[in-house]
Amino acid sequence: MGWSAGPQASWVAEANRGERPEFRPTPGPFNAASLIEDALARAHASSDFVAVEFASDDFVEPLSIFCDALETTARLTHLGRWATQRYLTRLLDVRLELEAHEAANPELSNEAIVKPIFVIGPPRSGTTVLHRHLGAVAGHRVSRGWEFTRPLPPPDPETHDDDPRIHQTTEELEFPQAVASGLRSIHTYSAQMPKECLSAMSFAARTEEFISRYNVPAYVDWLQACDMSPAYAMHRRVLRVLQQRMPPARWVLKSPVHLQAVPTLVATYPDASFVVTHREPAEFLASVSSLVATLRSAFSSSVDAVAIGRYHQALYQRSLNTLVDHVDRNVLPPDRTAHVSFKDLVADMPATVAAICERIGVNTSVSRQSSSIVAKEVREDAAGAHKYQPSDFGLDNADISRSFDRYRTRFID
Repeated sequence: MGWSAGPQASWVAEANRGERPEFRPTPGPFNAASLIEDALARAHASSDFVAVEFASDDFVEPLSIFCDALETTARLTHLGRWATQRYLTRLLDVRLELEAHEAANPELSNEAIVKPIFVIGPPRSGTTVLHRHLGAVAGHRVSRGWEFTRPLPPPDPETHDDDPRIHQTTEELEFPQAVASGLRSIHTYSAQMPKECLSAMSFAARTEEFISRYNVPAYVDWLQACDMSPAYAMHRRVLRVLQQRMPPARWVLKSPVHLQAVPTLVATYPDASFVVTHREPAEFLASVSSLVATLRSAFSSSVDAVAIGRYHQALYQRSLNTLVDHVDRNVLPPDRTAHVSFKDLVADMPATVAAICERIGVNTSVSRQSSSIVAKEVREDAAGAHKYQPSDFGLDNADISRSFDRYRTRFID
């Protein structure tokens, strides 16, 4: 039968027919120059106006390629176009806010990100639950959805838990779940849940967040060949802002995208520690492909599930086999890197987390109370059954086994 999007609510069909005025997109194509001009006009009209510009051309090129791909290959629905306009408006507005804030606060350049912990590994391999467990350790901090979406003004300890941006971000992050039937069963997004690093990297327009939401092959080709240093510099800039007013804490950060740029990640955070999760590729490829196909269905009426599956197989074949080289060459510092099997996580989470803490020099374990909070979050992140078949995405387990031979021999077998 193959993969197909689930049934959608009646309001979605009405919006895509243009019958819901509240979801009416602005006329005209996506164009980087126009988006930037509009963002500058909004900044200049603001009561908090500071004379700023987009800092460098390294932002304009990827944004232009992405916008062109939105028009030529993404096949957006009426509702998808409306949501994407709002998404890009936020990205550009926050980018300008960052430029203005840094210009007004030059001391930010001296704000140190001290010994962060990065959870990296293929998707659906336990990175999310480990991120939450390690983030629950006293003295640690994870990035929340609203923080990586709207980092300015810098969070304040007195208002952090009821910041008005939480509500703003909830509307945006929960939109795909309302449109795409079944998305919540695969992965829940919310303003208060920990957020992946790729959202902070989006302010540099160099991010797999674009690829997850849209069919943009021209942008994929560009991203895979580009220098990712500006994306990681932006990531660091966002962290500096987020910790500017908050009590000192050790960041715990997470995203499978780091597998595609391990040397750049290490160069950006030379004192970081790393937790690398491992899972049989045949078990995670169909799952992540199902996630992306379902997410794209919130924005487009045409989703090529087989192309998505093949993209992920090629992407992770390259990055996981290359991971073997990074480990052999000590690109990941051996004394600050823990490798974790997904099977061990499932079999005994507390013991596995304790072993990780010991390996990377964390001197405290997760408290009983924090463990219960994490367990509740995980239950909420798996509402309903996630059903899929590898064949729905053009995946063959025997072929996967062969193509990941180096990785499997080193970390799985």
